[in-house]
Amino acid sequence: MALPSRTKAQAGVNLPALRHHNAALVLDLLRAAGTEGISRLELAERTGLTPQAVSKITARLRAEGLAAGAGLRPSTGGKPRTVLRLVPDAQFAIGLHLDRDGLTAVLVDLAGRPVAVTTAPLDFGAPAEQVLADAADAVRDLSAAEPHKPVLGLGVAVPGPLDHRDGVLRRVTGFPRWDGFPLRDALAERTGLPVTVDKDTNAAALALSLSGLPGDFAYLHLGTGLGAGLVLGGVVHRGARTGAGEFGHQTLQLDGPLCGCGGRGCVEALCLAAEARGDRAEAARVLGAGAANLVGLLDIDRVVLGGRTVAADEDAYVRGVRAVIEERAARGGGGGSVTVTVAGGGDRPVAEGAAQLVLAPVFGRVGERG
Repeated sequence: MALPSRTKAQAGVNLPALRHHNAALVLDLLRAAGTEGISRLELAERTGLTPQAVSKITARLRAEGLAAGAGLRPSTGGKPRTVLRLVPDAQFAIGLHLDRDGLTAVLVDLAGRPVAVTTAPLDFGAPAEQVLADAADAVRDLSAAEPHKPVLGLGVAVPGPLDHRDGVLRRVTGFPRWDGFPLRDALAERTGLPVTVDKDTNAAALALSLSGLPGDFAYLHLGTGLGAGLVLGGVVHRGARTGAGEFGHQTLQLDGPLCGCGGRGCVEALCLAAEARGDRAEAARVLGAGAANLVGLLDIDRVVLGGRTVAADEDAYVRGVRAVIEERAARGGGGGSVTVTVAGGGDRPVAEGAAQLVLAPVFGRVGERG
């Protein structure tokens, strides 16, 4: 997976207390180098670490099976340089997307590449024990795909709102019974794995950011609900109470239809209602109105659309959303140079993003605004 280059502020330092941090810097560069690999000298130059420190780190990574030789590279003077690469299948992570009506689980290697995927129906309104059992079954099935390789952890993406710091759900729209449920701890007990929980939109936004998508952007996920993941200043913006991105519940019509959140005229309710009656152009226009509000508020560079509803007709949604943003810009509302694209893959990017909740810390790529 290609990753954006690091800034000087991210460079490593030679202090024993930062051993893990420095190793993460090296692992990140190994991952970014792909199969071509990277030399120890280049690692030292890009991290700011001494060649001796890099040699110690890479020796340890090779002993742990995380790095391997990738051949020799001609040198401008002296002997050829040994090139190292990441061993992607040395360890794995599992990403789990629990949606209102189904689950998607994916096993990914250290490079973030999917190795195995499973999907199954899910009733998010069922008793918690049943939902946990279904989730644990999916995790067990995926773990069996690579039975002799360690799984680092389980990342879980669910509809918000929630507190990602404690892994506790809040009043998920339409499912208030989950309010206060400690999903992280419950799944950790069920699976025996370290668990990280975040909103589905945040997980997908994290994956997009790690893939190298530049600038400030919003990921808008339209599936069984509607939410946003925000990347501002290169990090996922979660807000002071980790509740940022409840995009679907901004009011567009004061006397509009009742929404599952209890409000009226929410962009989610209007958009899904238009889809239900087969008026996709109207659904895209409504989504575009909400997106234009977001662009005007945050002055972002890009809007990325995703989710199964968008996947049913990507072109229609891109055209509709772009048209509203450009119309707003023509009236002086800003957003004239905003790019509108599609993440692709329906709901699967959320599950893959959930796996990145586990992998990102391994590569020193955890960044957020609290």
